[in-house]
Amino acid sequence: MKSYVLGAVSGIALIASNVAHAEPQAEVLHYWTSGGEAKSVAVLQEEFAANGGTWTDMPVAGGGGDAAMTALRARVLSGNAPTAVQLKGPAIQEWYEEGVLADISAVAEANNWDAVLPASIAGHMKCEGTWCAAPVNVHRVDWIWANADVLSANGIEMPSTWDEFNAAAAKLQAAGIIPLAHGGQAWQDATVFEAVALGILGADGYRKAFVELDTDTLTSAEMVAVFDQMRLMRGYVDGNFSGRDWNLATAMVMNGEAAFQIMGDWAKGEFIAAGKAPGEDFLCASTPGEGFLYNVDSFAMFDVDGDDKKAGQALLAELVVGQNFQKVFNLNKGSIPARTDVALDEFDSCAILSSDDMNASSEGGSLLPSYAHGMALRGAQSGAITDVVTAHFNSDMSSADAVQMLADAIANSL
Repeated sequence: MKSYVLGAVSGIALIASNVAHAEPQAEVLHYWTSGGEAKSVAVLQEEFAANGGTWTDMPVAGGGGDAAMTALRARVLSGNAPTAVQLKGPAIQEWYEEGVLADISAVAEANNWDAVLPASIAGHMKCEGTWCAAPVNVHRVDWIWANADVLSANGIEMPSTWDEFNAAAAKLQAAGIIPLAHGGQAWQDATVFEAVALGILGADGYRKAFVELDTDTLTSAEMVAVFDQMRLMRGYVDGNFSGRDWNLATAMVMNGEAAFQIMGDWAKGEFIAAGKAPGEDFLCASTPGEGFLYNVDSFAMFDVDGDDKKAGQALLAELVVGQNFQKVFNLNKGSIPARTDVALDEFDSCAILSSDDMNASSEGGSLLPSYAHGMALRGAQSGAITDVVTAHFNSDMSSADAVQMLADAIANSL
């Protein structure tokens, strides 16, 4: 690590010569407070200190980041913004529009970020052409996880089409096994929905519907088919699903009570923590269909005064996108590096599959932001979609009525 540290120092001296004599200071607001996440942040703190920096930690637990955003707004309104903040997706652009983000283009250009980050993901880190945030990882959302023994005992292969999934589900139900482990929470409903939508609409249809909000796509026969499949999915879930946390659904797959779960790759962390091995105890595959739905964690840099804080931002940005942190953080978190040139020798087979699919999807134009996890749309629009999805999933609403409600809800949110 010594050579890496020296390299980081020389890089910062090169790109921030005007603050070269300042001691890097960084107050970092984040909501990574669980075991693996906290361990990952500790690695970043250690690297920051090794490069002569002083880190002030500001963890805010709870609410999937909601509490952290409340704390952030109070700090910004008081004129005392943190140096760096865990933000993602359109939230980065919203803060930029308020005129409070810093420009870290010098770091990005000196370290050639454009060459090592997929273009779609790099786009989220730019504000009107300048770099304003640094990506930490890529979570894939459209995963299907399975209990290997349950599938083997029932003669079932991992499904590659929704028809195959439906046939497998019918076979499992006949054997007294819950086909789909699911928690009845709005964001989990939305996670399943967007995976189904990607498979049925295709990458272009998904983009038109959930990035561009194209009315023709939102009201198409294909969208009716998406809700038809969701109606079937509701029948594959057990009767006690309401309010269940996602990790408890993962445990149902682990203990053989259920066969499948559709969830992002943070579910893999549950399997690994329980001592389960990919390819042996549990299986992973993308949900049926082409494309890759991503959820990217990142740090946005806020406009601060003082050479020490500016030097801290430059150092932090370089380290966050550096190969060492990208490797160590993602090994702990279950995600994959945002940079495409990090060696994956220490990563498991599911992570390697995810990385290969991300690169192929990036080249093929099917690397797409997750609407359910705050990457594709702003809050009003994503909330409107999820409200409809959950209302349909928990009632006998027809697919045609759901599609009309979807179009109306989005129109009213704009």
